[in-house]
Amino acid sequence: MISGLNAANAYSAARTAVAPDGQASGTAKLGQMAQDFAAHMDQVDQVSTGAMTGQVNTHQLVQTIAEAQMAMETVVAIRDKVVEAYQEILRMPV
Repeated sequence: MISGLNAANAYSAARTAVAPDGQASGTAKLGQMAQDFAAHMDQVDQVSTGAMTGQVNTHQLVQTIAEAQMAMETVVAIRDKVVEAYQEILRMPV
C-alpha cells in the first residue's frame, strides 16, 4: 500500500534525525529534512499544474497528493512533539 510504504519511509527519515552518529548535527539534519519537504511540496505543485493542463494522468496526481498528505502529517507530528518537549521544559522547576 502507498500509505504504509510512505509511513515507513517517513519513519526511517525521521529516525536518522535523532540517531547519534557524530557526522552531522541534529540541526543540519533537521534543515536538510525541511529542504526535502519543501522540494517534495514543489513537486506536488508541478504535478498538480501538469494535471490541470492534461500533461499528467490522474493516477499520478492522486498518488502524489497521497504522498504529500503523508509528508504533511509527518511534519505536523514532529512539530507537535517539539512543542510538547518545549512545554515540558517550561514546566520544570528552576
